[in-house]
Amino acid sequence: MQASISQPMSRRRERTKSKGGMGRAIKYLTNYKRQAALPYIFLAIATLAQLAVPTMIRRVIDAVTSGYIADQVLQALDKIPTAFVNTALPKILEATGRPESTTLDQLKVQLEADVNNAPQLLISALVAILIFAVLRGVFAFLQAYWAEKNSQAVAYDLRNDLYSKIQTLSFSYHDKNQTGQLMIRATDDVEKVRLFIGQGLLQLIGAFILLAGTIIILFSTNASLAWAMMPILPIALVLFVIFAGASRPMFALVQQKLSALNTVLQENLAGIKVIKAFTRERQQQDKFKARADDTMDQAIKLSRLFTFMFPLVFMIANLGQAAILYVGGKAIIAGALSIGEWQEFSMYLMYLFMPIMMMGMIITQFGQASASADRIFEILDAKNDITDKPDAKKLPAVTGDVKFENVTFRYFGGGDPVLSKVTFEAKPGESIALLGATGSGKTSIINLLPRFYDPTEGSITIDGHDLRDVTLESLRSQIGIVLQETTLFSGSIRDNIAFGKPDATQEAIEAAAKAAQAHDFIMSFPEGYNTHVGERGTTLSGGQKQRVAIARALLLNPRILILDDSTSSVDLATEAAIQSALDILMKGRTSFVIAQRISTVMNADKIIVLDKGEVVAIGRHADLLENDPIYAEIYTSQILVNEHGHTN
Repeated sequence: MQASISQPMSRRRERTKSKGGMGRAIKYLTNYKRQAALPYIFLAIATLAQLAVPTMIRRVIDAVTSGYIADQVLQALDKIPTAFVNTALPKILEATGRPESTTLDQLKVQLEADVNNAPQLLISALVAILIFAVLRGVFAFLQAYWAEKNSQAVAYDLRNDLYSKIQTLSFSYHDKNQTGQLMIRATDDVEKVRLFIGQGLLQLIGAFILLAGTIIILFSTNASLAWAMMPILPIALVLFVIFAGASRPMFALVQQKLSALNTVLQENLAGIKVIKAFTRERQQQDKFKARADDTMDQAIKLSRLFTFMFPLVFMIANLGQAAILYVGGKAIIAGALSIGEWQEFSMYLMYLFMPIMMMGMIITQFGQASASADRIFEILDAKNDITDKPDAKKLPAVTGDVKFENVTFRYFGGGDPVLSKVTFEAKPGESIALLGATGSGKTSIINLLPRFYDPTEGSITIDGHDLRDVTLESLRSQIGIVLQETTLFSGSIRDNIAFGKPDATQEAIEAAAKAAQAHDFIMSFPEGYNTHVGERGTTLSGGQKQRVAIARALLLNPRILILDDSTSSVDLATEAAIQSALDILMKGRTSFVIAQRISTVMNADKIIVLDKGEVVAIGRHADLLENDPIYAEIYTSQILVNEHGHTN
């Protein structure tokens, strides 16, 4: 069950196969076809509206400056003596950008037109700016809305796929992976992927549209200024690629540390009673603090990378701006650039460096999302040890003839066998008791029967059907199980009894509860069968939980019944009542019973005695008591203890 952060080689190979997880997560958008394209269409419209604004501002500035200059020139002309007008005219024409052939009268007409047209040009440009601002606002809202909707839809699909996969993964996978690690992938990792798809991906595409549009406009308006800043772009992009490559594995380590932290938290919350009972709060707090320190240290290492990157990028951007100021300033002095054109170019320059700055945030988000996506698809790509064969058939209604033939079993396929060449047969309707010391293989046998695991060697059949040749659902639906560790779910007692058969009638539920000796205590609650049980059934006693679990199994009316020490949490009086009910209910069913108390298995049709994974004896109570020393020793030790009153 222990899963360390440094995973075995097989796990690392699985992780390598899961690379490219971000691309696979983005492909989930294709499930929504036209809807997935909407935010990008709206983004393009909003960006184009944004790109039009600097041109409108240039027109405003040019309208104001041209009107002001024309008015000042007209006033100057009125003040210049007639004798000097012809001498000053060439210089005035040069200053106002008029052709040398323009006469004084023509100049005055043109200047008056500039003065008169300036207010109209100003109003037209301002109205255009307002229209583009409204367009940008409307389409930016639509873009954000549909992007969020799409990202939530992708997160919904990912969570459902993860939950479905985790449900179908074999017990061996869960044995090797901690619950906290699986939880963090289904919650935090999915959320990081969602945020990138809903925000980062849109920002990335928006940055490229803005960058491409700005470069095209800059070169079309003033190529010399555009060439002055072009060397900055490849330098900045190369830096981002380098930082993206360096940050991705660091983000993966942060998520691993966070998983370890979450595992400690989950274990502590689940075992809070044990921690308090043994006064281990301080030690557990120290353990949590150590994991929190690891997480913080890794996050700080990542932060160092980005605190170095951002100032470097800003410095490069400032160098580019300095180059533009120098080239543009010279152009204004030479009269090759108007103030409006300079302002327009300056705004487009901001649009040029804005995407570059955005890249820093996008890379941060992408690094997190990419590492998380790989971790998500590591689970989705995990191979299931227990699956239906392509040609698996549905198991027909069984009579309950169960055979184990030379069954050997090793956990994870290696190490010493926990079962070795186990062979026995359970006839329909027989009760089979499994007896032996801890670690003898009793639980392994009942885990193989519903195919929680497959035998390493040998075969198991029910009514002649090899378990590996039938579908899991058809097999497990005919087996009722009451495990030693009772698990109830949040909800009512009725819901828990009807867990395997949600459409069961109230009469059937009550009948199962009565058979399990649970009806009386259930009816003692004010709300009866509608009584809410807490998480993992914490509001019920151990014996009550066990009886509800027995009722849950009996409601299925299974042909094969597994009782894994199912009376271990009840007192002797309740055990006797349950046992008498089970004796009746087990008639006609093939039953496998594990019990610590030998008194509960004495009436079994067959008692299988196990020792170190091997069957050492099979028989009824009287025969084994006489012929099997291990059984006789167990019986004698318990009887002697009972006689001295040392058991409950």
